[in-house]
Amino acid sequence: MKRAERFPHAKSYRDRHGKIRWRYRHKGVTAELGTDWGSEEFCRRYAAAVNGPAKDGAGASRTAPGTLDDLAVRFYKLHLPTVGESTAANYRFVIDRLRVKHGHKRVSHMARRHVIAIKAEMADTPQQANKTLKRLSQLMELAKDLEWRTDNPVDGVKLYPTNPGGFHTWDEGEIARFYEVYEIGSVPHLAMTLMLYTGAAKCDAVKLGRGNIRDGRLVYRRNKTRRNPEGIEVNIPIHPYLAETLAHVPPDAFTFLQTKDGLSRSVKGLGTSMRKWCDKAGLPLCSSHGLRKAICRRIAEAGGTAFAIMSVSGHISLKEAQKYCEEFGRKGMADSAIASLPGGANGEQKLTNHPARFVEKSRKRLQ
Repeated sequence: MKRAERFPHAKSYRDRHGKIRWRYRHKGVTAELGTDWGSEEFCRRYAAAVNGPAKDGAGASRTAPGTLDDLAVRFYKLHLPTVGESTAANYRFVIDRLRVKHGHKRVSHMARRHVIAIKAEMADTPQQANKTLKRLSQLMELAKDLEWRTDNPVDGVKLYPTNPGGFHTWDEGEIARFYEVYEIGSVPHLAMTLMLYTGAAKCDAVKLGRGNIRDGRLVYRRNKTRRNPEGIEVNIPIHPYLAETLAHVPPDAFTFLQTKDGLSRSVKGLGTSMRKWCDKAGLPLCSSHGLRKAICRRIAEAGGTAFAIMSVSGHISLKEAQKYCEEFGRKGMADSAIASLPGGANGEQKLTNHPARFVEKSRKRLQ
């Protein structure tokens, strides 16, 4: 898809430093879109320019009743207060991109063929297409609750096949390689160790500091589950290597990963930095989320149960934690299973231990 087709009325220009920037201009509305075409921030600014600013969502003050814009604003009011900041941002990113092109259309007119067309337009980015279908399905379920529709046109539309494992899980070789490139005392080493030995997601890692240390343990509540009544507090002992790493953090630092200026590091900034650090170390498949999966892998490989994984990772779904046991704990369980077989530890059983019928046959054969 051409850029002009994806974001109508967005034009590029060079600033006084010769850098390419993007600007939206249409019907008297002018808005700067930034330098990173197609990024999350670009899409957010574009949606705000097209729909107009509003407190409860882009274009809330200019929405026509019964349109996708109207439905999105209602969805934001109902659902965003119940999820974490990072989840809310992801919801807005996906839904606002839908609103750019379809916000003015009536929800009651959406048919299954329209959903399939939206899916087909995103065939080059299957994971993003699947996220869009999931959010669109949530919107249509709300439309049913509001009695705007009697059905959900997204039902039955298949998702694109993608990697079922999601983000790549760091293996021990990749972890060792990262530590070869970044020594203890450096920010990359600190970020890596903090997430690897706590299982904290980016949105939690950037907020952790000495205020979270209590009696030699790290205590925090996951941002993603903070507003969930089932959310639990993560309370884990500090691993010796993590303690050694944290000893290099200035004692007056408010958060472990704060910037040189003493400011809290942003979630997006940490993600961008991790991408650069991994690329420099020759680890293109690795990411910050993969570190969270790595500690779950280590626990599973050590024979830990799904509940042990949940106590460290903060998962509230047993099903999610069980996946790690099934994927990474199989080898250890197989070793235990084979060792538990009769004679598994001391070789095959002796003849005298066999059932009597086999002993008698063997004696006759010898005679």
